Amino acid sequence: MFISSKYISKILFIITVSVLLLACKTNKDTIVSRNYHALTTKFNVLFNGKEAFNEGVEKINNDYKDDWFAQLPIEPIKFDEDKIVIKSTSTTMGSGFGDTDTAAEENKTPFDIAEEKAVKAIQKHGMNINGIERNSQIDDAYLLLGKARYYDQRFIPAIEAFNYVITNYPNASLIEETKIWRAKANIRIDNEEFAIESLKLLLKVKDTLETLLPDAIKEQGYTALAMAYVKADSLDMAKKSLIRATKTLQNKNQGARNLFILGQLYHQENKKDSALLYLNKLIDFKKAPYKYKMNAYAALAKNITSDSVANITLQRLQKLTKERENRAYLDALYYQIGSLYENTDSINLAVNYYNKSLRALSGSDKQKTYTFEKLANINFKNSNYINASAYFDSILSISKDTLNLRIRRIKRKHKNLASLISFEKIVIKNDSIIKIASLTDADKETYFKDYIENLKKKDEEAAQLKLNQQAFGASFGANSLKANKKGKWYFYNSQSLDFGKTEFNKIWGNRALEDGWRWASKRVINNTNSDTAKTEKVNLRYNLETYINTIPTRKGAIDTLKLDRNNALYEAGIIYKEQFKDPKLAVKRLERVASLNPKEDLILPINWHLYNLYLNNDSNNEEALKYKNFILTTYPKTKFAQIINNPNTTFKEETSVNQLEETYKEIYYLFKEYKFEETVAAINKLLPSIQGSKLLPKFELLKAFAIGKFQNKESYEAALQFVAVNYGSTEEGKKAKEIQKQLKK
Repeated sequence: MFISSKYISKILFIITVSVLLLACKTNKDTIVSRNYHALTTKFNVLFNGKEAFNEGVEKINNDYKDDWFAQLPIEPIKFDEDKIVIKSTSTTMGSGFGDTDTAAEENKTPFDIAEEKAVKAIQKHGMNINGIERNSQIDDAYLLLGKARYYDQRFIPAIEAFNYVITNYPNASLIEETKIWRAKANIRIDNEEFAIESLKLLLKVKDTLETLLPDAIKEQGYTALAMAYVKADSLDMAKKSLIRATKTLQNKNQGARNLFILGQLYHQENKKDSALLYLNKLIDFKKAPYKYKMNAYAALAKNITSDSVANITLQRLQKLTKERENRAYLDALYYQIGSLYENTDSINLAVNYYNKSLRALSGSDKQKTYTFEKLANINFKNSNYINASAYFDSILSISKDTLNLRIRRIKRKHKNLASLISFEKIVIKNDSIIKIASLTDADKETYFKDYIENLKKKDEEAAQLKLNQQAFGASFGANSLKANKKGKWYFYNSQSLDFGKTEFNKIWGNRALEDGWRWASKRVINNTNSDTAKTEKVNLRYNLETYINTIPTRKGAIDTLKLDRNNALYEAGIIYKEQFKDPKLAVKRLERVASLNPKEDLILPINWHLYNLYLNNDSNNEEALKYKNFILTTYPKTKFAQIINNPNTTFKEETSVNQLEETYKEIYYLFKEYKFEETVAAINKLLPSIQGSKLLPKFELLKAFAIGKFQNKESYEAALQFVAVNYGSTEEGKKAKEIQKQLKK
């Protein structure tokens, strides 16, 4: 009997549909059903879920910024410790399938999508028949579910998903990986003891007694074990785990990270040979990401063990700076080269490379703080305190981590320098004004004309630089190219030209095109057709009279400048002597003020301090003798003369606390009677004899108040700063700080 092909096609269609309908059933344990659901789960639902999961992990890795100056975390992810996570209330295998309160579709994260796909795979394609799961892909779905929850910082629900796999699928192909992820989730909830025990059981018992684990699983397991030991503050065991994790380097990203962390841990223990071993292993690891290699090169400089190693490292770093692909790392490379030169006392070369590090276009703010600190310390060591203070100020201006202990230490150091810098600035400023005031009128004009000419040149260069930056920035931008298709040259770009004209007019005005157009005397052209010119516009920055009028001519004003300068020199000298223990600069400041005919109240303290400074310097006994004889001859009845004549005798305080309080009242009455200069003179005369007294801060604060009444604001602020820094924990120190804040408002 002949059967038509059309009839056969119908039969085949019916059979196919029937098979597919039977295969869709999850309660039928047939070969067709198992294979259908396994394939659908793997290549449809789970494929999409894993793609979303990988996208989320990639975003985390791209967004995470390592702090190469701090100890790197083993897992490059930062969880929000304050995030509130609600436990899953579902009793269905810990999966939370009953959750209906979901985020809006557009607000879903890749991990939300991965979790949805995992749940869909379990709900629609799970074949749990008679307590046995027949779909071989369901354990993968649970693992994906747990991992998605882990990255979503829902660690308890993640552990529930991992436990479900471990309990119900003990022979699953992903059981080892699931146990590792469960351990990581336990570490995150501060249950590192359980994590350590479970990982040791997996890695040691499984590895030695049953079957050999794959290298990738061993690496992953020992990395997680190291995480647990770090959390438990067992760094020795963490190092041992990381060493075992780096034997295979299957995962190039995590392997490179583990090697770098080992270098850091050994560096902290000052085991530089071991640190160099692992850093060099990282550099030689061909598959390592470039950022790890470059930072490993930089870290080499911190672990130098000999001059020969230093020279080799220096050559390697200098070679790296010449390679184009390393431009993003120039700030770190230059910094480490500078550090190597500084360690060999090649300070000029070190400073040169530190400055190169600061000029590197790719430089990070964190790197700049370390470079500025190096330059500040070099200047501080060389007694260049003004420069040191400027570098410390730069650190504090760019650092946002105010709670960092290092930044707080730098802030204290900068604060200690503040009063000294205030006094030094007063000296420099007043010296400059006094020097110009002593010139003839003709010399003053010549001086300021030269100054104005230099100022114009600098302004012109700054304006041209701005124009160039705008030209290159705008002319090569997308908007500019769309607006003007003639070319990229500056004068082809209307936007750049308009900006240039505006900037030119702002600085120079509307000037005629002629020789000497930059002179302030040139008149402004009228934009109208009229031949008449506008009223002359004079830039005060270039006006000679503006500067000449600021120089005092009255004797009283010049004398006040000299008085302020002398007091500042004396205060600076005392700070160098007492606070910074710098006898060289202390002698220089005190001897200078002694040569400037200071007021009577400063003469005895100056000579006493100079006597002590030279007395402690065995090579200058003649100078000490000179100041000794001056005190004994001019002030024979003072306590200082008694101490000089009887150096081995311990004198009681010249005045008791009660007597000092009476003295304070007497000086305070001078202050209340508006005798401010007499107040400062009396306190200066008293101060050397009451060092160490509890009442010393009261006298210093009263002196600051008096200075504020008859000297300028800078002197007042400097005096307050001195009290705030040196007596910060006292009531007087706190009061000085409050007044400083009010003055800044």
